[in-house]
Amino acid sequence: MRFTLRQLQVFVAVAQQESVSRAASQLALSQSAASTSITELERQSSCQLFDRAGKRLSLNALGHQLLPKAVALLDQAKEIEDLLNGKSGFGSLAVGATLTIGNYLATLLIGSFMQRHPESQVKLHVHNTAHIVQQVAQHELDLGLIEGDCYHSDIEVHPWVEDELAVFCSPAHPLAAKGSASLEDLVGEAWILREQGSGTRLTFDQAMRHHRSTLNVRLELEHTEAIKRAVESGLGIGCVSRLALRDAVRRGSLVYIATPELDLARQFFFIWHKQKYQTCAMREFLELCRTFTAGVKRSDEIVLRPFA
Repeated sequence: MRFTLRQLQVFVAVAQQESVSRAASQLALSQSAASTSITELERQSSCQLFDRAGKRLSLNALGHQLLPKAVALLDQAKEIEDLLNGKSGFGSLAVGATLTIGNYLATLLIGSFMQRHPESQVKLHVHNTAHIVQQVAQHELDLGLIEGDCYHSDIEVHPWVEDELAVFCSPAHPLAAKGSASLEDLVGEAWILREQGSGTRLTFDQAMRHHRSTLNVRLELEHTEAIKRAVESGLGIGCVSRLALRDAVRRGSLVYIATPELDLARQFFFIWHKQKYQTCAMREFLELCRTFTAGVKRSDEIVLRPFA
């Protein structure tokens, strides 16, 4: 073979960073060594992998084809290296989770995983659905746990567990005494909602699709806890996952509003790149997630036991 694994490692870093200097810093190389590695890879293969615009490099069509294959090959090489070094094969794992999953499920799952495999290194990235999908598509994450729909052509999507949003208000709000609300009632209220691009907002917008233009959205916030605090303060009503609300409802600081005219059911999903090599760490973590939710009909029924 005319290429080396080191050359592929530099190629992947440059592709992800779109900068030789940033890739060199990530790999603890000099900038000239990283640049030489890319130049040699292209020369040996008699092809160009990047389009150059000043100091910025972006993948061309051939580079985009090569990237997932290079990432998969490097993952397999790392497993071989760990095996030859007497390690169990559970190396690094980069997980992305949307905010509801990241804040209420993922930390427990990762804690349990790391207790089983203390030699593993796990990174958790928490962001909205659109951002997690983009990171998985660009091979910045091994897998994602998302609460919104994903239609990216390069990504595999697998259902995990059912979830449901709920409309809620403070105990002092007039709708708290009624206990339920019609669509007409809901359209007349001030709303505190998640931002565009989040799975929660997408589900809500789909449920309210015939009334979106008339809604009074007072605040759009990126964090579920901030929405809960704003609703507790009487700024409006909100709509987030029942999983995120159950403790506050038990305490009495927030109140569910029944909305029989709205379909707020949704699904949590696993996602990964179609050409992603599934490492032992990925397979084990996915199995742990499925075991954690086995027999559960909806996410707010999950018993959140601290990991032992």
